[in-house]
Amino acid sequence: MNNKQYRVSIIGAGTIGTALGNILAETERENILLHSIEPDTVADININHLNSRYFPAIRLHKGLHATTDNRLLEHSEIIFLAVPSVVMIDYLKTIRTHLPPEAHFINLAKGFGYGSKTIIECLLEILPNRVSALKGPGFAREIINRLPTGLTLGHQQNLDISQISLLFENTSIHLDYSDDILGVELLSILKNIYAVVLGIVDAQFNSPNLRFMILTKAFREMRSVLKWFGGHEKTLFNYCGYGDFTLTALNDLSRNRTFGLLIGKGFFSEHVSHDLVLEGKTAVNTFYTEISKKIIVEDHFPIIAELHHIFHTPYDISKFVNTILSFNDYGN
Repeated sequence: MNNKQYRVSIIGAGTIGTALGNILAETERENILLHSIEPDTVADININHLNSRYFPAIRLHKGLHATTDNRLLEHSEIIFLAVPSVVMIDYLKTIRTHLPPEAHFINLAKGFGYGSKTIIECLLEILPNRVSALKGPGFAREIINRLPTGLTLGHQQNLDISQISLLFENTSIHLDYSDDILGVELLSILKNIYAVVLGIVDAQFNSPNLRFMILTKAFREMRSVLKWFGGHEKTLFNYCGYGDFTLTALNDLSRNRTFGLLIGKGFFSEHVSHDLVLEGKTAVNTFYTEISKKIIVEDHFPIIAELHHIFHTPYDISKFVNTILSFNDYGN
């Protein structure tokens, strides 16, 4: 296998990397390489055609191969990035000499890179490559089970995306497209904030009326934040926008919604905060800090401000819903 050259590689053999790789391998148009830092996972995939850590009951296609060898990335034309956002940029720097400068990088991670910079912005700073983002309402367990899934390819303007479109042809993944790559990245972060809000609401009230009232308020504020940071309003209506937001906000498989449910039931603590992967909490802090440099957050984005108060001040969570309801929607 060490002599093989792979046109398509995926860095990261976790849930989304494995699911996407298997879907692409099943077309049998080409072999797909999964790059991992875990030798046991690599052996499991190559010998048993399983990723027992994440999908113990699902047999993987024989065209999906795995490696820990950075050199096997050197001939790739398309490289998907499926490692957590908090470590991605530092990790890519460590293997930079093996990353082909002509490859097209596609970010799957949802989160910031350094500080308030998106992953895409960080990639453009450290690499000469073409970059895109692939985001949307896609739980990995459904993707690997071939359930139809819509994802948005956020791409640079005037970038030829025909290669990517062909790659997903006749798969269960359906693409829409946006040249608002910043907006696609921002929405994949913002939806985690408002998923926490819906979790808090549903923990306290079993009311469809209230749920969808708050959902609407949250969507309006998400639109305002997106535009304030330079994204385009129309991107909200791609799969990466309304679809990903509602999936994350209303489905109990969502970590950030689950975090909101814990807060709403009164179980929030620093212990819980550190034990869960809390993209929503990190996003609240980052957006609040950046916005507060120029305007008063409470006056323009009150839901983000209220979550920030929960995370950083003594807070009576029983008052949260009524406080949110008191915010008028004129500014949104």
